[in-house]
Amino acid sequence: MAGGGKRRPRGAAGAAGEQSEKNGAVKKRRSNQADIPDSLCQEAETCYQLRLPEDFYQFWKFCEELDPEKPSDALVSSVGLKLVGPYDILAGKHKKAKSTDVNFNLHWRFFYDPPEFQTILVGDSRTQYHMGYFRDVPDELPVWVGANEAKKGCVISQVGDNVFAAVKLFLSKKLKEVADKKKNAVLRDIDEKLTRTAKELGYSLEQKTLKMKQRDKKVVTKAFHGAGLVVPVDKNDVGYRELPETNANLKKICKAIVDAPTDEERVKAFAPIQEMLTFVQFANDECDYGMGYELGMDLFCYGSHYFHKTVGQLLPLAYTLLKRSLFAKIIEQHLGSRREEDLDQLEP
Repeated sequence: MAGGGKRRPRGAAGAAGEQSEKNGAVKKRRSNQADIPDSLCQEAETCYQLRLPEDFYQFWKFCEELDPEKPSDALVSSVGLKLVGPYDILAGKHKKAKSTDVNFNLHWRFFYDPPEFQTILVGDSRTQYHMGYFRDVPDELPVWVGANEAKKGCVISQVGDNVFAAVKLFLSKKLKEVADKKKNAVLRDIDEKLTRTAKELGYSLEQKTLKMKQRDKKVVTKAFHGAGLVVPVDKNDVGYRELPETNANLKKICKAIVDAPTDEERVKAFAPIQEMLTFVQFANDECDYGMGYELGMDLFCYGSHYFHKTVGQLLPLAYTLLKRSLFAKIIEQHLGSRREEDLDQLEP
């Protein structure tokens, strides 16, 4: 098939992945709705232009019970996690910000966070550990909660399908590490309260739920970040074709570009990428939008500024073709201000 890459056989990818979830995902918030003013919920979702799941609000209520004065800091001294991102709006932090022109698309957006990732908790600043909701499509609810350590690289781990499960997993690891009896007792107490609350609300505390496994079946490629990319693939296998290089080979190509001793050598090392860009054009012409999405995401995940121009050509177009326009806007803004520090846009 023209285009270098070949279409992946159907089956594992599933048909029109994101459409099948739409009916189920876009349901009204459940009857055990957290007792948070609708206007505040609306404000949080309007600032981000993203819908937030019920567990987001329920977890805020849980932290309010632990620390009514400062729910955002309820887990800081004991667990080492701080509620940030859209939680800052529930806390009213945005009203105290110096700038009135806050870009929430970049608020707590770490260096390797793709547009699909929305940070809600931060941990150890030395590794830049953070957790966030991962969405395949901006107008749907998150598919799961992920975790990344930006100082170590781009890999995103799945840590549960709701924030209670994600924090429970974090707590269970922490309990094994903390030897101090008093600290351990505090952690156990929080763990018990969290487990009880999650069960009362009907949230699964599994790291990998059936819903997450079903989403895995729609993944057409893992990508460098490991979280997987989902694109609609129709009954004729239109929607995605593989890159002509394996992940390992693509990383070698990227390394050769970044390590090139001169600009002239770098231009030569870029040749395989240029060839792939031609394949992506063929693929886009034939509605295999997933190919450009994959190449753009992999180059973004590699992290070098040498790829920012190419990522800027690939990803906004891929997101637009996939009708994920908010993600196109986020990646353009992130590339324009991609940094490793000072990620809190609301710093007073």
